Amino acid sequence: MSHDGVRLRAVMRSVVFLTAGALAVTTLAACSSEDESGKPLAGQDIAPVGRDLVADGGTLNWAVDDVPETLNTFQSDADDATTRVAQAVLPAMFRLDAQGRPQRDADYLESAKVVDTEPKQVVLYKLDQQAVWSDGREIGAADFAAQWRALSGKDSAYWTARNAGYDRIEKIERGANNLEVKVTFSRPYADWKALFSPLYPKDVMGTPDAFNDGARRKLKVTAGAFSLQKVDRKDKEIVLARNPHWWGRPAKLSQLVLHAVPLDKRAAALADGTVDLAEIDPADASRISLAGRAKGTSTPLQGASPTGKDENKNESRQKKKLSKKERKALAKYLRQQDELRAFTVRRSLEPAYTQLALNGSEGPLADERVRRAVARALDRTELAKVVLKPLGLPAVPVGSHLALSGQAAYADNSGALGDHDTAEAQALLADAGWVPGGPLKDKGEKAAGSESKKGKKSDDDAESEGGSDGQYIVGEDNKDPQDHTKKHDKASGRGGDEGSKHLADGKQYDGRKVKQGGAPGAYAPKGTAAPAGAKTGPLAKDGKPLTLRFVLPSGTGSESLSAVADSISRMLEKVGIRTEITKVSDDSYFKDHIASGQYDLALYSWPASAYPATDARPIFAKPVPAADGSLNVEQNYTRVGTDQVDQLFDQAASTLDQDESAALVRKADARIWAAAGSIPLYQRPQLTAARRTVVNAGSFGFQTPVYEDMGFLKKGAHPSASPTKD
Repeated sequence: MSHDGVRLRAVMRSVVFLTAGALAVTTLAACSSEDESGKPLAGQDIAPVGRDLVADGGTLNWAVDDVPETLNTFQSDADDATTRVAQAVLPAMFRLDAQGRPQRDADYLESAKVVDTEPKQVVLYKLDQQAVWSDGREIGAADFAAQWRALSGKDSAYWTARNAGYDRIEKIERGANNLEVKVTFSRPYADWKALFSPLYPKDVMGTPDAFNDGARRKLKVTAGAFSLQKVDRKDKEIVLARNPHWWGRPAKLSQLVLHAVPLDKRAAALADGTVDLAEIDPADASRISLAGRAKGTSTPLQGASPTGKDENKNESRQKKKLSKKERKALAKYLRQQDELRAFTVRRSLEPAYTQLALNGSEGPLADERVRRAVARALDRTELAKVVLKPLGLPAVPVGSHLALSGQAAYADNSGALGDHDTAEAQALLADAGWVPGGPLKDKGEKAAGSESKKGKKSDDDAESEGGSDGQYIVGEDNKDPQDHTKKHDKASGRGGDEGSKHLADGKQYDGRKVKQGGAPGAYAPKGTAAPAGAKTGPLAKDGKPLTLRFVLPSGTGSESLSAVADSISRMLEKVGIRTEITKVSDDSYFKDHIASGQYDLALYSWPASAYPATDARPIFAKPVPAADGSLNVEQNYTRVGTDQVDQLFDQAASTLDQDESAALVRKADARIWAAAGSIPLYQRPQLTAARRTVVNAGSFGFQTPVYEDMGFLKKGAHPSASPTKD
């Protein structure tokens, strides 16, 4: 996950309707409040200490998902590891603070400001006089110009993923001296601070070949606290070494090694000493917390005494009942628990949120009234509690599509749609013609959801639905749930164990970050009765029942999404909307369902940006017909958009007054809420296991990590008792 917005811009290239423009006008008038942005819901948790308490030297081993395919953050296959390398070894003109707001990086910039607005916007960068590349050359206008030409979109030979912002630059030239760079824009650009972060040397950006291939596997020239020592694909690691030519505060660590470790292998990697720092899921977080308690309480055996007095006796008694293989596995687990006592869990919230997406391109959800009914049926606070309350994190629903609490553009605009109101949801459905107990056509005819319109399901869908537990439609409680599971018996031996994959936004599914037991409901064992209190008469229209296809990933760590989906299904059932939950493989989930529109409801996440006018526009842009007759949706996978929202984004991106730009972004967000194409639910949890001696590292929240301050605590020193507060 990017914490400086760079990765977000790299990945958001390649995740309103009818009366939306007339709604909630009075709500928009409130956008002038000075404190609307609030504070981050959770602060950093990084064991902060002063540099004088950090030991000199040492190697910090940090888990990443994989060795990156490219080291060029501006290419489409860049990932989180790409961003971490870039943050540590390359210049950035601006980085994010703990509130997700851009701040000048004083190691590279003495100043950067708009010096002219008429006739053109001109930004003058004054570089630090010590800022040099590792080959000794000064960082200067030639590097800025090369990056602009590569990313401007004017030369198709450069395989760039996106050119937002760079396409507005008219020229770049040297200022009064070598330390000054003048950037002139052809039209005003509010998000100019997003540019040149990171900044690559002209050696990388200067030619298409160097850009496309030269920086994929190595970076010969760098300018950061660390330098790239090697990329070892055989051992699946990237080694960064302290840069002896760095002019800023020297890195405390001698080396920073990024190890590729799958999520489900991280507890073992922590226990065997492979890594010192790793993002983990709640199951491993609980395991580490348990290991940190008094010795003897970490055994997972049933019947062990919670008082700690009879653990050995109970453990011995139960071991006799285990097979040799089970005893061996238990012994391994207990050895790992002993090693995990050296770790602690650092908790915060990611700068990303999970949403419920409603596909408005066809079927019942093409009607804005039905989408709004779905939204009004949801108790978003309760949904946030499903994921966040067990982790001890603030269970506060997200109030904006375009920013998170603490960021300049944040305001809770959910009032443009309305609060949870079951009666109002039912009224909206009735107004749309969906009535209870309506006559239904024969079972062989198509139902209302988009699934039925697509015809026969793919083998991948059929085999993944329900795994070994089967499936039933929530709300159809007047029939035997087994009737719905018999047709899936052929799938009972397959449970979708594919590893967690990345969404188009560069982030893993929420399930990858949160792992906990699913709530009873839509995915229940065969023979389980439908929830009590369900409607006996389904809503119907034109002889078709109102059933929405709810598509979810089935891979490792997707339990939290299932739990949230179950809760959503029960809430919708109360207003007469039935949901059919379908689990598909992670590989198929986004490509074959979300991006292609083969769903009615879905859960996925978007990262927050410090530059929403630029970065969020493709996510909410009104789809337009392409030359070949297809629909160009950019990253608006709900297919819901309006001209007015597009215009507000354009105005916000072209307004140099920061307050006015933020107000326009908030207005756009209120219109997006009113259209009900997507419903923000909760900010994603961020759990990091850290060796207890590791300081200035952990769950960073919004802030860009300060790599030169990371390290190990000196003997006898003590970190702060609590995470920093902002």
